[in-house]
Amino acid sequence: MGRLDLRLAGVSCRHGRVEVVSDVDLAVYAGERIALTGTNGSGKTTLLRAVLGLHRNVRGEIIVGGRSGSKAADQAWRRRVCAWIPQRPAAGRFPLLAGELLASSGDQAQAEAMAARLGVGALVDRPLDTLSGGQLQRMHLSRAVGCVAAGAGIVLADEPTAALDFAGQEEAAEVLVGLGVTLIVVTHDRALARRCDRVLEMAAGRLREAA
Repeated sequence: MGRLDLRLAGVSCRHGRVEVVSDVDLAVYAGERIALTGTNGSGKTTLLRAVLGLHRNVRGEIIVGGRSGSKAADQAWRRRVCAWIPQRPAAGRFPLLAGELLASSGDQAQAEAMAARLGVGALVDRPLDTLSGGQLQRMHLSRAVGCVAAGAGIVLADEPTAALDFAGQEEAAEVLVGLGVTLIVVTHDRALARRCDRVLEMAAGRLREAA
């Protein structure tokens, strides 16, 4: 099966007193493409954020690229080896320019080349909060491509095609599955899910193989 890129053992996550992810076990091998499906509120986004170290109230063990731990250095490690495509990116009080977002990937040239391919290359001087949902998704996908070029071996994507039209969904799916790295994607896009090696479903915080 090759090497393990990601291992979750007994992972549970809470929002306050409410447990939203319950005792999840998961092994993902290098180069494997996993689709996470399920209803809104079932814990999919929280699980990805826990892998990245962005969700604090976590129990269990998360091993990313052979390394586990909750110290600042471990969190920084996860963000180096994982490229993150958020569903609803926060613009912040002083929004980045789109070009600054691409530069943060680690390989600005590759990120900008992908932005041009996806039709948003001319928007690099625009603040992120002035972009449409589809433009913003394309920018974050382009940044992920730059992250992979800079050495990230895992892409975590949360509804990366939700704001795109059909043609855009097809193009984004082609880019994602063609990256050649480990991919875990939260999606309601059936066409994208079919391109993945495994489809897993979350229901009430629990993970299972999709029927």
